[in-house]
Amino acid sequence: MIEKELLEKNNINKVNAKLYSPVTLAYLGDAIYEMFVRTKLVREHNVQVNKLQRLSIQYVKASAQAQQYRKIEKYLTEEERKVAKRGKNAKVNTMPKNAAPVDYMIATGFETLIGWLYLEEKIDRLAEIVDKAMN
Repeated sequence: MIEKELLEKNNINKVNAKLYSPVTLAYLGDAIYEMFVRTKLVREHNVQVNKLQRLSIQYVKASAQAQQYRKIEKYLTEEERKVAKRGKNAKVNTMPKNAAPVDYMIATGFETLIGWLYLEEKIDRLAEIVDKAMN
C-alpha cells in the first residue's frame, strides 16, 4: 500500500502526539484521511477530476466520517477510544452549515484519531483502521 510507504518515509522526528491539542490532531488527520480517500478513488475510478472530487465528498463529509467511526469503533483499543473522545469533545470555533453538530463532533474525533496514529508512527494500525472505515 503506497499510502503506508509515504507515511513511513516522511522523515518527521517522532513526537508525543498527546502534547498536541485534539483540534490540531484533527487538522492533521483530515489531511491524512483525504490522502487515503483520494488514492483509493484514483485507483478504482479512471475518471475526470471533478467526478473524483464528487466521489471523495461521500467519504470526507462529516456525516460520512461519523458513520465510518461508528463502524470501526468496536475495533478500537481503549487508548484509541480515549483519543477519539478527546477529539469529539474538543471545543471548535466553527460548525459547518451542512453538518449535524453531533456528526461534526464524531467526525472531529475520527480525524483526531487518524492524526494521533500518524504522529505516534502507528502506520500499520492507521492503515488497518482506515481500510475498515472505507470498506
